[in-house]
Amino acid sequence: MSWANPQWLWLLLILIPLIGYQVWNLWSARLPSLTFSDTSRLEHIPGNWKSYGIYLAPLLQWLAFALFVLAMARPQYQNTTVERNAEGIDIVLTLDISTSMKAEDLKPNRLEAAKNVAADFIDERISDRIGLVLFARKSFTAVPPTLDYDLLKRLLGEVEMGVVEDGTAIGMGIATAVNRLKESPAESKVIILLTDGQNNSGEIDPVTAADLAVSQDIKIYTIGAGTHGTAPYPVQDPIFGNRYQNIEVNIDEDMLTEIANMTGGSYFRATDTENLRSIYEQINELEKTEIEEVIYTDYRDLYPRFLLPGILLLILSVVSQRFVFRNAME
Repeated sequence: MSWANPQWLWLLLILIPLIGYQVWNLWSARLPSLTFSDTSRLEHIPGNWKSYGIYLAPLLQWLAFALFVLAMARPQYQNTTVERNAEGIDIVLTLDISTSMKAEDLKPNRLEAAKNVAADFIDERISDRIGLVLFARKSFTAVPPTLDYDLLKRLLGEVEMGVVEDGTAIGMGIATAVNRLKESPAESKVIILLTDGQNNSGEIDPVTAADLAVSQDIKIYTIGAGTHGTAPYPVQDPIFGNRYQNIEVNIDEDMLTEIANMTGGSYFRATDTENLRSIYEQINELEKTEIEEVIYTDYRDLYPRFLLPGILLLILSVVSQRFVFRNAME
């Protein structure tokens, strides 16, 4: 509940001196002119209860005054409806799942870091359809663009290496993502491609796949995941068990930069997990969903709930003062 004219509520302060003055008057009027030593025999005389009626009229008047002030302040019931229209973006996360993603320069490894950061990115999106494409030597759609973020994150969490033959078919990954977005009615279509290597397999060249993206007005952000130089890679030794060996980090940055520039996107290099998180935050800021918010507010006046009882109390005070308790006050 709100008040349209809350300034009128200050009038309630008038009640303090008014009540004090009337109480003093009533108390003075009850002072006896004659003093009797014992009045106990007069207590049960019929009609004695009316002597207390002198308090009723002022009490009703005070309540009526308070209700009139509340009515003048115009209490209102406020019902607010918010209508949001979001211009969603269709996004396909395209993730490299080749075995080189086991390298642990990103923690706990490249693949797990990519999955965790991508899940956080999904949580930040509003009204965007997001899909997931995976690639190694071949590519496939794990999740078509959807608004069911819980399903998307669950399937993202289940992604693992080894489900397809090893290799890095970057062009095929892009082509599969483009195929998922080409029929999209969204105003903005985006591919976020993460890889840690060079294109070494697949029937479609990455630049050719980028041309397909350009023809469909699809923007590509490319991310190279891996430190500079060498990275620790876990291997299973039949004699010594689990051990690590350093492998060369070979990311085709020129190709990834060319793909991004062709489509109006950007290339980023993620050398550690925090760096990768920062990159996704930048992309999140670059691809903001426009939300148009319209607020409808309906007001319903509640002053009759105070005004009508106030009038009724005022009438009762007049009746009690002029007719019911008149003899008691004279």
